[in-house]
Amino acid sequence: MSTPEANPGLRERKKNDTRLAIRREAFRLSNEQGFANTTVEQIAEAADVSPRTFYRYFSTKERVLICDEVEPVVEALVNAPPDLSPVAAYRHAAKAYFDSLTDDEREDSIVGQQLLYSVPEARGLLYSEYTKLIDLMADALAIRAQTSADAAEHRVVAGAIVGVLMAVSDNTPLPEDALIRSLDILDAKLSGSRPDS
Repeated sequence: MSTPEANPGLRERKKNDTRLAIRREAFRLSNEQGFANTTVEQIAEAADVSPRTFYRYFSTKERVLICDEVEPVVEALVNAPPDLSPVAAYRHAAKAYFDSLTDDEREDSIVGQQLLYSVPEARGLLYSEYTKLIDLMADALAIRAQTSADAAEHRVVAGAIVGVLMAVSDNTPLPEDALIRSLDILDAKLSGSRPDS
């Protein structure tokens, strides 16, 4: 008999496995017949789920291309060491996220992002995802600062960080090294120092 603590872990693993299966089949079918010619029904059938289950995980067909990395990164940002600057805290969070990826999750992210950049009808989703990320990061920075007094400043810093993310991510799935280096540059510019070479 499993303990109550084990059940959420198993449930989460099953959800993650289902999500990955749906994404993999969406990617496979899109590569074979094109994204526009691939239907939700085909994806669901290939993943051995119902269309209704597909929509429980993804609100639209295009959303299957978006990786769910936002929440873990924002949580890691909130929990980053308190002595880090906002940019250094995000760099810490991004590195923690990259380090936590399994090989399957890493491959899933790369394939999904490659498709995302090549499907015109999906690229519009990026804008809403980046806007959502700015909002979440501004809130996380306020939590780290333990004040909402500088809400505008938190939003500007979050926007600058997301701008760096956009600059290094466009057509470059999982730009780990480039992102970390670019965040070093941003942090140095905001603090008035020179980035390490």
